[in-house]
Amino acid sequence: MFKRMKEDMDVVFEQDPAARTYFEVFLTYSGLHAVWSHRIAHAFYKRKWFFLARIISQLSRFFTGIEIHPGAKIGRRFFIDHGMGVVIGETCEIGNNVTIYQGVTLGGTGHEKGKRHPTLKDNALVATGAKVLGSITIGENAKVGGGSVVLNDVPDDATVVGIPGRVVKHKGEKVRRGLDHHKLPDPVKDRCNQLQTEIDELKKEIMKLKEGN
Repeated sequence: MFKRMKEDMDVVFEQDPAARTYFEVFLTYSGLHAVWSHRIAHAFYKRKWFFLARIISQLSRFFTGIEIHPGAKIGRRFFIDHGMGVVIGETCEIGNNVTIYQGVTLGGTGHEKGKRHPTLKDNALVATGAKVLGSITIGENAKVGGGSVVLNDVPDDATVVGIPGRVVKHKGEKVRRGLDHHKLPDPVKDRCNQLQTEIDELKKEIMKLKEGN
């Protein structure tokens, strides 16, 4: 247990340059507290002590601002940065070395039964305020940009941006775990720029025709 706790704290030092000491991280990082509380709640949930599991998860939500359903399955080295407003649904499955930021929702899309929440594979990253909804899969090394709404599967080594989320593939390039929020590609802006260029060219052609007459 203590090795797992130290492993969780080591991830904080890898991901957050503001972290200074283990003592500080142990006492003040709400993401860690939420993950540790979830492990206890999940253990009771697996034993079908559902009410006690929910009580623990709700207490954790009260103190951390992070809501993780006790039924969610979470792998190792899971890092929640800041974390306020994070919601993780009951049938979520999260792999190893996954990072999510504050305001992220891993939720469902309705009242369907069975698997109704996302699966995040190893090394996935979901940035601030993103919403990943439904029984979809976010592939290995994939990134979801801040504020995106993702409703469809995301392939491995891809970046999703926008509402609804659009995939921008990075062929032949290994995706870093870090995410430069201000450098995300914007397919909508790119398309608008392309349309504007075409309009300008049409205007030039019209002017030439007018001058010919």
